[in-house]
Amino acid sequence: MSTQAFKYHFAVVSRIPNSFKDHALRRKEPDQPIDIDLARRQHEEYVETLRRLGIDVLELPHDERHPDCVFVEDCAVVINGTALICKPGAPSRLGEVAVIRQTLRKELGLKIAEIDKEQATLDGGDVLWTGKEIFVGVSKRTNIMGAQAVAKAFPEYPTMTVMVPNEALHLKSYITVAGKDVLAVGKSRIAQQLLQSISESATYSYKTLTLEEDTAANTVFANNVVVHQSDNMIPKSFPILENKLDARYYCDLSELAKADGTLSSLCILVTRIKHPKCFQTSLE
Repeated sequence: MSTQAFKYHFAVVSRIPNSFKDHALRRKEPDQPIDIDLARRQHEEYVETLRRLGIDVLELPHDERHPDCVFVEDCAVVINGTALICKPGAPSRLGEVAVIRQTLRKELGLKIAEIDKEQATLDGGDVLWTGKEIFVGVSKRTNIMGAQAVAKAFPEYPTMTVMVPNEALHLKSYITVAGKDVLAVGKSRIAQQLLQSISESATYSYKTLTLEEDTAANTVFANNVVVHQSDNMIPKSFPILENKLDARYYCDLSELAKADGTLSSLCILVTRIKHPKCFQTSLE
């Protein structure tokens, strides 16, 4: 795996609508309600972290019709110059993809691939690209036909499926890339089962960074830096990451986590293509 595979120039994010507080999807109700103002401050800090990585950030305006619109990762899978437009498994999220499609095509000039099977479902959070191959989690949000669409859109990479248990949300809730040939993985039973499935089907070998909390295993690896959660979210794993990683930033996403938000779910990362179109870094 070359780290050039994770060299990014642009990121697409979405601002948080007021409807996020009460209507964003979540597997269970949080102990405390979402503090929408704090969630927005945390998101702003996250966006600033991406900018510190040298990434130009395109911020989409919030859409009150779509409480989950901040989780843009589930709307598209971007590898090199191709963007596969997803079909989110939650019906309430299907309307989110139109603005993402338009942004990736018109603002960033990417080649757009569409899913042609009506019954297919695909969340971007189930797609793990290692720089060498692709693993697609078949979950409550992503089905086999969605995984087949990934293989069709990116034929240059081997694509394998991994069965994600029903009690889990996405594959990348448990495993992400955290460096050159390194997979960060949680220590839970589900995380370890997913890692075993990946190891059995992988065509390449990877090092693993095993972390105490599953939350810690969702990272963003971009431009030779790993972005991970703050110590209040991952108190057991934070010292491990501090010791193991040379270049790292961390963010507190405690409010977004109340709606199952993760670091990777908040952005779509894009590599510069030959003739990128100019765009403003903020859309009102």
